[in-house]
Amino acid sequence: MSEASSAEKGHLHHDGGIRTVGGAAPREDNDLAALGYKQELNRNRSVYTILFQVLAITAVPFGEGTALTSAIIGGGQLAYFVGWIVVVILDQCVAVSLSEIASKFPTSSGPYYWTYQLLPEGRARTIASFITGWVWLIGNLTICLSVNFGTASLLAGTATIYHPDWFASDWQLLLIFYAVCIATFLVCAFGNRVLPYVDTVASVWNGLTILIVCIALSVVADAGRHSAGYALANYDKSFSGWGNFTFFIGLLPAAYTFAAIGMITSMAEEVADPSKDVPNALSLVVPISGIAGLFFILPICFTMPPLEDVLNAPAAQAMPYIFHTVMGTPGGGLALMFFLLGVAVFCCISITTAASRTTWAMARDQAIPLSSMLLGLINLGSTSAFTAFASCGVIALAAAYAIPIGISLFGGRKAVSTARWRCPALIGYVVNVVSVGWIGFQLVLFSMPAALPVTVVSMNYASVVFVGFMFISLLYYVAYGRRVYHGPPASDGL
Repeated sequence: MSEASSAEKGHLHHDGGIRTVGGAAPREDNDLAALGYKQELNRNRSVYTILFQVLAITAVPFGEGTALTSAIIGGGQLAYFVGWIVVVILDQCVAVSLSEIASKFPTSSGPYYWTYQLLPEGRARTIASFITGWVWLIGNLTICLSVNFGTASLLAGTATIYHPDWFASDWQLLLIFYAVCIATFLVCAFGNRVLPYVDTVASVWNGLTILIVCIALSVVADAGRHSAGYALANYDKSFSGWGNFTFFIGLLPAAYTFAAIGMITSMAEEVADPSKDVPNALSLVVPISGIAGLFFILPICFTMPPLEDVLNAPAAQAMPYIFHTVMGTPGGGLALMFFLLGVAVFCCISITTAASRTTWAMARDQAIPLSSMLLGLINLGSTSAFTAFASCGVIALAAAYAIPIGISLFGGRKAVSTARWRCPALIGYVVNVVSVGWIGFQLVLFSMPAALPVTVVSMNYASVVFVGFMFISLLYYVAYGRRVYHGPPASDGL
């Protein structure tokens, strides 16, 4: 696409310094130019650092730890253990489906760019791209918010190890949350050069945390050990009120853990060989995390205190209570929480980095006002806040994944058939169908309250949050966006 035509569409691209891993830039820059963009970011990430980043985003101990109560409400050990295996298989289909499209269109613009290129020319594809972009942006922002808020809640919950009768007030929790947000911002804003190394350390820290928790809980087990039959198959439907549907509530922690893996595609323009490295990392993260996750989940299943006690844990935080109880001393519980909190902090940094690239890419295409988005103050000092924003993030990200996957599937997978990284045709169709079906189920699952009867506290407000954000996007589009957003630049193909 010529510079003149880019200008006519309102796309502003500027030449920037180009640094690449190993000094090999021409092919990747030419590929990006074929997609309609000029190289503006430094290609300082390899397949290993991009894999480490997505592993840090997945953050198995954090995802499976902060959402553990959902697994208990969903039946206990059976839902926690079997649910993990089920979700690993299903989300691997999503990862593979995204990998093919990311290989064909290796740009930081991600799903909204894919949607635009996969649809036939016309006004409809511009509108579809805009909608996908805002769904994608909402998912990025709210999942980051949930991670930061989850980290703040874990910090407050850790204090209950020594002071079980204390709980953070609304304003105290809000201040902790702001401190996490500010610290994360400072690292991401001023430490860009070292972020690949941070992601590497984060990946090692994740593995070390899983190993230490596995050994410590298995060796100490101060609260006792369960038999294999109980640890792997205990199923209590009494907590949820959903009857035979209870098991599916238990899928929430695993689904939340893998919800943000597609965000790594926003790093494409900083990767040395994105059409190969990004899909390789994306397709590997689920099996690696899946296996590692078993070493975190199984010790918890075998040493779990009574389920009702965990649900009534101080500050509604399961992991500090479990670590304290199983280790038998406050010091032992705090030592394990130190490693878990490290995982959470690293996750905040890695996921915020990816989300910032999404925001930048959409600003580049004039899809958001003033190149930023202003969120109003929200009362986060509520037990339903984490659920609302976590669920909204999962819903939005999943929907953003499903749109281009569905378009590619119903279009006969013509575009991905020429991608460098692709599945055999039959396997491709199967994983695409499974992905769309699983995502559709997640949209329902994450919109439901975890337990019945529903109260003001237990209500799931995810759909309200999501609709609210989409209403903001509609106002922007009607008032201004329709005049400046003409879709991403046209692609010359790869």
